[in-house]
Amino acid sequence: MSSVSQSRPWDVHRLPAAEGRSFLVTGGNAGIGYFVAEQLAATGAFVVIGSRDRAKADAAMASVRSRVPGARVRHLPLDLADLSSPRTAADRLDLDRLDAVVYNAGVALDDPPRQETGDGHELMFGTNHLGHFALTRSLAPLLSAAPAGRVVTVGSFAARSERLDLGDLQSTQDYRPKRTYGRSKLAQMSFGFELDRRLRAVGSTVLSVVAHPGGALDSLTPSRPPLGVTSPGERLRALPSALVVQGKDAGAWPVVRAVLDPAVAGGELWGPRVFGLRGVPRREPVPAHMADPAVAARLWAVSGELAGVDPRLGFR
Repeated sequence: MSSVSQSRPWDVHRLPAAEGRSFLVTGGNAGIGYFVAEQLAATGAFVVIGSRDRAKADAAMASVRSRVPGARVRHLPLDLADLSSPRTAADRLDLDRLDAVVYNAGVALDDPPRQETGDGHELMFGTNHLGHFALTRSLAPLLSAAPAGRVVTVGSFAARSERLDLGDLQSTQDYRPKRTYGRSKLAQMSFGFELDRRLRAVGSTVLSVVAHPGGALDSLTPSRPPLGVTSPGERLRALPSALVVQGKDAGAWPVVRAVLDPAVAGGELWGPRVFGLRGVPRREPVPAHMADPAVAARLWAVSGELAGVDPRLGFR
């Protein structure tokens, strides 16, 4: 840990200044992603919200600006379920460098039936994993142009209990929504750790870090009208849960630290301090199944084929 970090412990309410830096947050229009965008905007950075829904992005940007005077924030139309969209993202960003990207966007289906993207991929795997895989190829030159670019992949506690079925990555044989979601997040986390290994192998200045929000409930989340409003009754009923989990504002803390803290290293996993479910961010041990290099290598090769991108992803 650096001397700076030792002399001044990380404070989620006093983030370091980041003027002159640019960050992209996928799915920054709602939930964890919104609070990541809001907190990063408060550092003075230029924040781009990647979202397929213009109206929701506009509402999110208005909310950020109402809470962060002078916030520099804009929208990038981005649909991760349509692989043509992430492939052209860098051109549409119109930046000369990108200091960090947060892979937060994702879909979760509560009930069957199984759905597919327009490209023919299972919706959760296609959006949560393949869309971000393709986006990395597009953003590689911009991340490499930054002094110390970062890719921060937002995983999920749900991935801890899952294992990838490399013979059925798209859940064509046995589709169960919760399991398919957990496996899509595990694929993302496996990608994040493997990406850092590959970046180190080519001597890249870019780091890849994985973070997760722990347990984050809407009912414990501060209101951000019109994006989301928590009534006093909902908050009161959720208070017992606050012993174990937290709101989405706090769920954003490990992600924001993974973006900003100079002491964070590539290949690390960050999550909430208390049982990995709530509290201030800390570095966690990486579960072996999330960073298995043999599984990751097979997933990587298949992902490159399915996403239609060069598996080297443009990093040198």
